[in-house]
Amino acid sequence: MSDLGNKEVMAKNIQDLMDKHGITRNQLADALDFKYTTMADWLRGKTYPRIDKIELMANYFGVSKSRLVENQEGKSDKKPVEITDNSNIFMFEGKPVSEEDMEIFKQILNRGR
Repeated sequence: MSDLGNKEVMAKNIQDLMDKHGITRNQLADALDFKYTTMADWLRGKTYPRIDKIELMANYFGVSKSRLVENQEGKSDKKPVEITDNSNIFMFEGKPVSEEDMEIFKQILNRGR
């Protein structure tokens, strides 16, 4: 059975993201111009937000809409490693890799040769 439309899953995911970012229900409601009582109902699993509100929250937290609506048990928020040699930009979890870390990475790769 799909988790889409599951109020409890949505409530848990919103709360998890609020906890991760250290923001309160009031702060999120104020930032997105939501009514506090509406936000409280979502967090209690009493009601389910409309898609436009889900999109606003996803954009606010910098996550996909599926991060809000799907069960996240067993999933990780970590972004995959991205390595591009064309422009010499190396990223890990969405952040540029330092020169020092890049040297360590090269040493590890060269050990396997």
